Amino acid sequence: MLDFEKARNRKVNINVKGKAPLYWTGGIIFLFLCIMLRPFTIINAGERGVVMKFGRVQDTVLDEGIHPIVPGITTVKTLSVRVQKNTFNTHAASRDMQKVTTELAINWHVDPQKVNKIFQQVGDEQRIVDSIITPAVSEVLKAATARKTAEEIITKRTDLKDEIDRNLAERLSDYGLIIDDVSLVDFSFSPEFARAIEAKQIAEQEAKQAEFIARKATQEAQAEINRAKGKAEAQRLLRETLTPELLQKQAIEKWDGQFPHVMTGEGTLPFINLKTSAESN
Repeated sequence: MLDFEKARNRKVNINVKGKAPLYWTGGIIFLFLCIMLRPFTIINAGERGVVMKFGRVQDTVLDEGIHPIVPGITTVKTLSVRVQKNTFNTHAASRDMQKVTTELAINWHVDPQKVNKIFQQVGDEQRIVDSIITPAVSEVLKAATARKTAEEIITKRTDLKDEIDRNLAERLSDYGLIIDDVSLVDFSFSPEFARAIEAKQIAEQEAKQAEFIARKATQEAQAEINRAKGKAEAQRLLRETLTPELLQKQAIEKWDGQFPHVMTGEGTLPFINLKTSAESN
């Protein structure tokens, strides 16, 4: 009985050892098939997946993470939904027919919920820029610039930027694109107009300087007039205050008891001869 059990256990061990290479081989083959066929897809951060079955775009949009797919039937195309920046140089004409070259920077991103429709109608990011954003920027900028003179483009830059931002966002929203910000980086005009603008600015500065000098001179003249009026008023008040009685009183207060003297041939005599006056009395 014991010999039988030993023989059976030895047979089981032999069978297990014989099948072990098969398990390893099967596992390697399965792993190889998974790598080659890839029954899953990975959507990275800042991306969304467009699902296609036999090349037809589906309504499903894959979020970030790992997702199972059916190899050979389902394919996935990823699109970035991060904010992207593109710079455009556009030529236009102002209302007064001045040539304006504008450098415009746009921050935009794809609506994450509409990546499948965008890919189906337009394509990838480069196609979006070339086919949708570039012509939209050119048209919106030309329309906004044509409503302002060259001088208004310079002095009302914020208004122009807001108008472009609003119209561009409205135009691109139909394609599932979102405008985050629009920046008017720079304007440039023809050399002749640039010199005219510079000359005008210099003339305005000189006019402001002349106006300041004239205003300062007027203020100084008025100050002189006010000082003269003040002196005249002070003298008038002094004359009204110094009555004959007050002058006589001040003279008496300052008299030292001596009468004035005059020079004669007999020497210095008092201006008033009190003795003669007394004898005559």
